Amino acid sequence: MVGPSLSEDDRRAASRRLKLGFVALVGVSGGFVALAAGATPVQGLLATLGGLLVGGLLLGYLGRVGRDWRSARRR
Repeated sequence: MVGPSLSEDDRRAASRRLKLGFVALVGVSGGFVALAAGATPVQGLLATLGGLLVGGLLLGYLGRVGRDWRSARRR
């Protein structure tokens, strides 16, 4: 029988990298949109920080929804 291709530690590390990448993508895109709209560099930095906060909140929300979905599916 063939086992999983990733160990549990590798799976956790990959999940952590994916989550950090998701938050970074949301944050950086907020900064780029602000700069494209004519914001000053300081405003762009603030938009990036705000985007990182929103990305973290969104990740937390999606994690909660995913856990609820998995638990409802197991019933």
